[in-house]
Amino acid sequence: MEDPELMNQAIASNVRYLRSHRGLTLDQLAARSGVSRGMLVQVEQGRTNPSVSTLTRIASALGVTVARLVEVGDVPLVRIVDKSDVVTFTQGGVRARLLVGADSPMILELWDWRIAPGDHHDGEAHPPGTREMVTVLEGELTLTLYGKSHVIGKDDAVLFTADRPHRYANQGTEELRIVMVVAEPRETHDQ
Repeated sequence: MEDPELMNQAIASNVRYLRSHRGLTLDQLAARSGVSRGMLVQVEQGRTNPSVSTLTRIASALGVTVARLVEVGDVPLVRIVDKSDVVTFTQGGVRARLLVGADSPMILELWDWRIAPGDHHDGEAHPPGTREMVTVLEGELTLTLYGKSHVIGKDDAVLFTADRPHRYANQGTEELRIVMVVAEPRETHDQ
């Protein structure tokens, strides 16, 4: 696991660089991402530990993966991510580990999630064309999308269009563990 201070500095540096490289002001990035200018200043100065939701919104507005924002070094042709380098986000009974991600030729992220019984995670709408694939390794997932709930059991999988808010919930009595792939088309960010 990365040192939290090192991670915050990597996020700060990456957000500053990507915003500058795209010619965006803090106000423009705030408008695109829905993250306040004040929060963006704190992120760019490494003075805060942003939530997954905040990082997701910033990454989407910059046209990169969350993995790109938390990346400490340059990406080689072959990238092996050691378990000690996996970034983990926790909030209540939800623990999400961003195992690996890429921004080209499309935005891809591989996640390992654990959700305690009775807890949930609300996913925000991704850009149009984004798809999520999830498989349940332990427990039972209740996925709510478009106002309808779907129950996905152990060893089952689901594929859905993730351009609407969605909820991952554990309504069971044992820990839920899922592996998720988020695939987002690059063209949504290049326009």
